[in-house]
Amino acid sequence: MTDPDADDRDDTAVAGDDLDAVLAAVRERVTPDTDERARLDAAAADLADRARDAVAALPSPADGADVLTVGSTARGTWLAGDRDIDLFVRFPTDLSREELERFGLRVGHAVLPDGEEEYAEHPYVVGTADGFDVDLVPCYGVDAATEIRSAVDRTPFHNEYLLDRLTADLAGDVRVLKAFLKGVGVYGSDLRTRGFSGYLTELLVVEHGGARETLAAVADWHPPVRLDPEDHGTAEFDDPLVVVDPTDPERNVAAVLSGDNLARLQHHARDLLADPRTEPFFPADPTPLDAAEVREHVDRRGTDPLAVVFDAPDIVDDQLYPQLRRSLAGVERELDGMGFDALRAATFAVERNEAEEDDGGARRRRAVLLVELADRELPAIQRHEGPPIHVRDHAAGFYGKYAADPDTYGPFVADGRYVVERERDPAERDAVAVLESDRILDAALGARVESALERGYDVLAGEEIATLTEEFGADLREYFEPSV
Repeated sequence: MTDPDADDRDDTAVAGDDLDAVLAAVRERVTPDTDERARLDAAAADLADRARDAVAALPSPADGADVLTVGSTARGTWLAGDRDIDLFVRFPTDLSREELERFGLRVGHAVLPDGEEEYAEHPYVVGTADGFDVDLVPCYGVDAATEIRSAVDRTPFHNEYLLDRLTADLAGDVRVLKAFLKGVGVYGSDLRTRGFSGYLTELLVVEHGGARETLAAVADWHPPVRLDPEDHGTAEFDDPLVVVDPTDPERNVAAVLSGDNLARLQHHARDLLADPRTEPFFPADPTPLDAAEVREHVDRRGTDPLAVVFDAPDIVDDQLYPQLRRSLAGVERELDGMGFDALRAATFAVERNEAEEDDGGARRRRAVLLVELADRELPAIQRHEGPPIHVRDHAAGFYGKYAADPDTYGPFVADGRYVVERERDPAERDAVAVLESDRILDAALGARVESALERGYDVLAGEEIATLTEEFGADLREYFEPSV
């Protein structure tokens, strides 16, 4: 999180103090001041009034629809400098999905004339007003979160539940914990980050009674961890952290959270408790690697990194990143099955600038599937094991097939079975040649990524990946200089 006044503040004053002093300093820094609160409150009220006027102008099937401000703005848990306002329009449940979408978009465009349509479970409108980023989302006004007809129908119930439990002091602690989660890179429930949502953060603070208490609990967790604020105690979940939604007992609020991000939070919580300081809350942005630095890393490691570079499919992040991760795993498995040794892998995507958009104005992104191999080339021969010798018929067939083959080493006996060493297909000896061939399409790729690769891609090997630094320099630093 950027802070325009960061350079004017002295964080070292609390660097050696105890955790309470650190958390108090952070709280002061992330709490919006009076003027910022007033600007946001005025903007949110004006947007809500405009939304109500737009709702009143809808046809009679929409009678009874109302407008709510939800999320951190409504609950007073937003961080200083954040510029987000979330408005929900609740429609009668007897509307069809098509009517909900049509009326919701009509209200959205009336409130945000220059807004754009985005799509989650159904379309909604995003835009800016008075310097704030605004989401205007339609939902059904169901009687209980257990009766939802779309995922966003739960949000008003989350709002109501927390408004009844968040004191001003707890809201301040939520801000502190959010700043910590952001600082250590695990905040956000999108499928790119797979971290902690705002709602989950608020529930944890309410459950444990504060930010300090939450961090202390996290440091001692032994996953899988289960928290059940309302003692629903029925549904089972297979996740490293389970926080049963107090408004919907069939839902785990932490379902998106990855095991790695839970482990990262535990590491950083223990580190902060052992050495209280403000730096983890406000880390400096990483400096992208330049081409020379990438070449130095590749040379030092003595490995063969390979990058498949392509135009990403034009889909939202919550669809793109699962597809990229699935495709990366598929490429790794394909190479591994052929005998290549993958040390590590990663996938990146970046927005291209407006000049690189296609003629239709579609969003253009470049994506990378990076696999680092111990060696891009395999030996000319490969080991091939036959059946155990005591399996007489199959063993005899294997022996007879290879005994007269002059190009085969063996058969010989190893671990009680026939083994031969035979020539490897020349087209499968070089990983670059494999990835440049149709073999890459045999990997278990995401469907939209497969279509993108069919349209064309490039394979970069070794120091050639240094050419990616202009677009992916920050990602490459994270890869070559990893940290918790």
